[in-house]
Amino acid sequence: MALRTVLVAALTATLIGAPAAQAAPSAPGDLVDYKSVVATAPAKAWKLHYRSTSATGQPNTVSGILLVPHAPWTKGARPLVSYAVGTHGLGDRCAPSTRLTNGSENEVLLMSQALSRGWAVVVTDYEGLGTPGTHTYAVGQSEGRAVLDAARAASRVPEAGLSKTGPVGVFGYSQGGQAAAFAGELQPSYAPDVNLVGVAEGGVPADLNAVLKFNDGGPAFGLVLGAAVGYATAYPELPFNEVLNAKGERAVAKVKEACTVELGAAAPFARLNDFTTVPNVSSDPRWQARLGENLAGKTKPGAPVFLYHASLDELIPLSVGKGLLERYRALGADVTWQEFPLLEHIGGVSAGGPVAMTWLGTKF
Repeated sequence: MALRTVLVAALTATLIGAPAAQAAPSAPGDLVDYKSVVATAPAKAWKLHYRSTSATGQPNTVSGILLVPHAPWTKGARPLVSYAVGTHGLGDRCAPSTRLTNGSENEVLLMSQALSRGWAVVVTDYEGLGTPGTHTYAVGQSEGRAVLDAARAASRVPEAGLSKTGPVGVFGYSQGGQAAAFAGELQPSYAPDVNLVGVAEGGVPADLNAVLKFNDGGPAFGLVLGAAVGYATAYPELPFNEVLNAKGERAVAKVKEACTVELGAAAPFARLNDFTTVPNVSSDPRWQARLGENLAGKTKPGAPVFLYHASLDELIPLSVGKGLLERYRALGADVTWQEFPLLEHIGGVSAGGPVAMTWLGTKF
């Protein structure tokens, strides 16, 4: 009777798409578990939990979602896009793997452009977004690893039929552009087994010191506060939580649960000094060291890059994008630059996203 019960349970799990049994994960990119889900995208879908690495080199578990077109791929290994979403917020309900199953994901049209070409798409939730802990928002070192390990994890889902040596492209804009940039820079040392063929990155907050200065006192200051929370989470030695005043404590509690719109509007026209008992906290040498580690463009990317920026970006100034371009060129990187005139931040991805996706197709 006991054997029969076990067999029935195993068969039932197979039929309903329960999480598949996995060997104990031991390396970045290993699957912790996965299960079939229904996504609001034209594809088969699996929710994933996989191993990755924090900004300080500690093992962690990250969630995400894998999308594979229904039509078979007949031209060798199916290409995979590791898709890095833009700012979704810090609350677990904001995770793209959740939003892709409840119909609220705003980037699904760009993902569908990849799926319509027959490419598989894996979307990371990033560290702490949809998993225990606080999201390490705007920390490139963490985001880049999560993007690369999502590609590794996708190839380990047997039902997906993806090759571990198949071509991988990375796509991202805004926060996703930062994640994509760091994925490209980290790949040669962190994930040389990932066959990275191209990185499409736009609206990249490459220099957070410059982005902070630009947005301090601006209408979307809540994004700065979110980044401060992300850094204090990733790097516990940074002075932040202990120097918050009462107003800061209330604002941080709000930010930790906010999705995109609430995050941007959490503290309009405020300044970081309004929330701390110590002025200019980000100028502390400990903050500057960690921000320096997350300056994009310090390492030559492991694949060609398509870099684009809107000329009137009101969140990440064009000068930040051009600064990244200059650093890439100084490193001898293979980089294609495109500026989109007379467009602001959202207009930049609306116009540039399809162009970037087409460029990525030339690398597959």
